[in-house]
Amino acid sequence: MVEVPGSHTGWTFVTNHARVLATIADNPNIRIRDMAAHCRLTERAVQRIISDLEQDGYLSHTRDGRTNTYRIEPDKVLRHPAEAGLTVAALLSLLVQDETDRGRKPDVRPSRLVDAGDAR
Repeated sequence: MVEVPGSHTGWTFVTNHARVLATIADNPNIRIRDMAAHCRLTERAVQRIISDLEQDGYLSHTRDGRTNTYRIEPDKVLRHPAEAGLTVAALLSLLVQDETDRGRKPDVRPSRLVDAGDAR
């Protein structure tokens, strides 16, 4: 079973759709029950999100017995105009960590941060 993160209240930067997609990227054979636990969502919510992602071509699945294997379309462009040109692969590169990196602290050096005034 997938390790369940602690509870959280308040707003977050990442949508539930992005969370589910990142969870699938981390384990393409994950069960909906485990995705729901990991993302802190209901199983029904995860099913709706998977349906949304499949309907718009970001995700597909094949069934082998009782197991689903999900396939993400990495070259598909994100939907919002503010992310024009940004692909699913680029988004997932920010959200999915390599197993070797999981225990490390993030590398956030001032030289990598953008001044809010420079973002215009």
